[in-house]
Amino acid sequence: MNVKKYVVPVATAVAATVFSASVALAACATDSLPASMEGPDGFPQRALTMIVPYGPAGGSGQVAQAMAQAVSDLTGVAINRDHKPGGSGTVGMTAFMATPPDGYTVLEHIDDASSAHALDSGRPNPAMDLIPLVISQITFSQIYIRTDEDRFTDWNSFVEWVKAQDGKATIANVSKEGSMERVTMKFITDATGMKIQQISFDKGAPRYGALAGGQVDALFEQPGDVRKFLDAGKFKPILTILKERPEAFADVPSLADAGLDFEPLFRFRGFYVHKDAPEERVEWLQWAFQKAFCEKSYQDYNESKFMNLIESFRDTEGARDLITATIEQYRAVYEEMGLEVK
Repeated sequence: MNVKKYVVPVATAVAATVFSASVALAACATDSLPASMEGPDGFPQRALTMIVPYGPAGGSGQVAQAMAQAVSDLTGVAINRDHKPGGSGTVGMTAFMATPPDGYTVLEHIDDASSAHALDSGRPNPAMDLIPLVISQITFSQIYIRTDEDRFTDWNSFVEWVKAQDGKATIANVSKEGSMERVTMKFITDATGMKIQQISFDKGAPRYGALAGGQVDALFEQPGDVRKFLDAGKFKPILTILKERPEAFADVPSLADAGLDFEPLFRFRGFYVHKDAPEERVEWLQWAFQKAFCEKSYQDYNESKFMNLIESFRDTEGARDLITATIEQYRAVYEEMGLEVK
């Protein structure tokens, strides 16, 4: 299959939005917002709840903890995190949609919510059925192997080794068909002719542990999520799924280096409230979550997770633009792949 078939105009638009310098301000994206803001009628008068559709150890759990801490430091309002993993985010989304739309419950979610709606329009549209408070992370993916691996040592030798295994090679990945990870792996396997079994893990820790423990041969993940394994010298990336090498991974081949010609898909994470939440409460939540993005603790966290290599901040309107373009992109990709788009 020709990978170029998947390159649709909206994919280019998404990539252009992600890398646009116009969204990056001189100091921090929300420095122009007021330093403090009174909530309407004393809102919030109790702790907020943050539903997280993934486990605490993965990227979503980590960003939820970092943002909750930043919002609490900024406002003095406690945030209780409620992790509801399962179904590649659908369990948490379902739980969130069942909560009262009073502004006391927010949702952390990733681009899986956009791709799920692209495949089935009956599922919530994050740009319409929710109000994005902020997109606080946008990042790229890589393929990792163990640093002490001796069957292959780089991308070219990995591809050669996988082809020789007659479909028995394995890579740890997420479970949802049609996810960013699964679609990207299809791009890669179609282009290289590799046959590789994708071993499904919804939770981050078992996924990383599978590579560390030798249960799989490789791992598809984002660099920030496995930072501790990189720093400890246990994992090493062999392919960066960007068209050009970022400086932080200057010695790792990019798509162009590997001869792969498709628009990279991005992982993005953000925070949402129900569209029917009271308008004045939504305004306060928008201020709190956008202003918290520029809290030093959150900026330090993003930097520690390589989340400063791509401009990560999107306000509500910017988030809606990104989500809408992403849905269009995935819908076109799914149709090209022959998946049933509802």
